[in-house]
Amino acid sequence: MEILGASLRICVDDLDTAIPFYECLTGGTALRFGRGGVQVAAIGSFLLMSGPEAELEVLRKVAATIAVKDVTEAHRLLTGLGARIIAGPVPTPAGRNLLAMHPDGSIFEYVDQTG
Repeated sequence: MEILGASLRICVDDLDTAIPFYECLTGGTALRFGRGGVQVAAIGSFLLMSGPEAELEVLRKVAATIAVKDVTEAHRLLTGLGARIIAGPVPTPAGRNLLAMHPDGSIFEYVDQTG
């Protein structure tokens, strides 16, 4: 499995207020999208998330988002190493993702980009 990078997940109260800081910090421009009731802004290696507390509570349990070349390959390797797949692989606006609990109990999102 080829790991391409990782993103830090940050829950914020107000996405519009938080975005300018992270854009200046990274020199990048926010890519905004929604997922369920949560609004997300991807800026450099940061994923800012804002929305209903019930949904953010679940998202806070995911330690990081890991970009991989191929989610199917990640699924195969993770299960072979004893990780438990919690969800996915499922399509996303940019590719596919899955949630996996590692044997130590930590949870990570794995994503790829297709197309």
